[in-house]
Amino acid sequence: MKRRLAVAGISLAVVLGCGTLPAVAAGSVPTADTTLSAAPDVDVTEVKAHLNELSAIAGRNGGNRRSTGQGYDDSVAYVKGRLQAAGYTVTEQPCTSGCTSGAGPNLIAEWPGGDAGNVHMFGAHLDGVSAGPGMNDNGSGSAALLENALTLAQQNPTMRDRVRFAWWTDEEQGLNGSDFYVRSLSSAERARIKAYYNFDMVASVNGGYFINHITSSAAAPMKAYWDSLGLQPEENTEGAGRSDDYSFERYGIPTSGYAMGAGARKTSAQAAKWGGTAGRAYDPCYHSSCDTLTNINTTGLDRASDGIAYTIWQRAVDTGDGGGGGDCDTTGVVANGGFESGTSPWTGDTGTIGAHSGGSAHTGTRFAWLSGYGSTRTESISQSVTVPAGCTRAALDYWLHIDTDESGSTPYDRFTVKAGGTTLATLSNADAGSGYVRRSVDLSAYAGRTVTLTFTGSEDSSLQTSFVVDDVTLRND
Repeated sequence: MKRRLAVAGISLAVVLGCGTLPAVAAGSVPTADTTLSAAPDVDVTEVKAHLNELSAIAGRNGGNRRSTGQGYDDSVAYVKGRLQAAGYTVTEQPCTSGCTSGAGPNLIAEWPGGDAGNVHMFGAHLDGVSAGPGMNDNGSGSAALLENALTLAQQNPTMRDRVRFAWWTDEEQGLNGSDFYVRSLSSAERARIKAYYNFDMVASVNGGYFINHITSSAAAPMKAYWDSLGLQPEENTEGAGRSDDYSFERYGIPTSGYAMGAGARKTSAQAAKWGGTAGRAYDPCYHSSCDTLTNINTTGLDRASDGIAYTIWQRAVDTGDGGGGGDCDTTGVVANGGFESGTSPWTGDTGTIGAHSGGSAHTGTRFAWLSGYGSTRTESISQSVTVPAGCTRAALDYWLHIDTDESGSTPYDRFTVKAGGTTLATLSNADAGSGYVRRSVDLSAYAGRTVTLTFTGSEDSSLQTSFVVDDVTLRND
């Protein structure tokens, strides 16, 4: 689809209000919030039992669980056996390109039930380095994830959305297993993944409490849980681009996750806030032979495990209130979302809106066409909306057609959705397809707030990419 007419971009402006869970003393169990109490308490003793088994597997296989060794294959067999016994649909995915020669498979497990069009994915790398058994890196994330999966199966709640778990191969050699997984998905399959949550080193003995993309919508439940414990978490700057969440980020899938730190050193301010030793590495045994069962922070492991459960329950479990918990009538919250009634109340570059020659609507006759010039250009439009206070779950749905003259998977031209200054989704020319695809971003964190959402299309200096938007609605899911 070539751009013929000058059009402006789409931006929905969102003014964020205040509102967080009340903080309680660190280490106590939050009880004031009904959603917090609905999520189960994951037994850290059981999480440590999985660590014990992973340690024993390493001990039987040369002291490590590297991706190309029997220790990794035995780790896969252990996790797979527990998941299958619990009722999961489990798949071993061989990594047929991009992985180290001889690397074992990814392990993917999906819980039956919930809307398969809305997938919330939780992952951790199962492999370790050759130097040691890898109990914190990343037995801790793998074990916490496994016990959460088993807890979900044991509780067997009514699911609103779909939950998918993954244990990745060959992370230590370059994020290779997760990269292969995301590369192998179609654009439609990627669009179904509403967020990916990563857990890498969640039991560092001198650790801190770090969250990936802490201000993002995806991170909201993870931050809410740790806030409720008074932990004052920080952005995971050390881990940026260094774990499997980056594989998903590269394809525009929202990500978050917990970490407690690797080889970087704790600051004096962090030691004052969290305890531990300033000037010492978060994990003094990072990538070393001493990363054994004695290198585990049980308190941190417990807090991460319970935060994962809280996130699963908030994002995907039907808590019995129809996704609302009060008045959550989303009808008409987004006005003129199909662009059929002129341009009002949209503001900004409203020339993007119309029945443009060379393009087509998803429904009706009008749409918003961002970019498509084949030259450097950025366009946006805006609309102020108020997410009803009773919406425990709220999603902004929109239909997007991406057409491009670019080739390959390099993202030259980009489309973003923002709430205020927070980017909720990023897509690019690499996501182009033959027609409209329904996409959504989570606005649950903005319930009770007046919010400015921003759709933006931007191009580099050559080869057009068109981002065509239609049928924007707020959904109570």
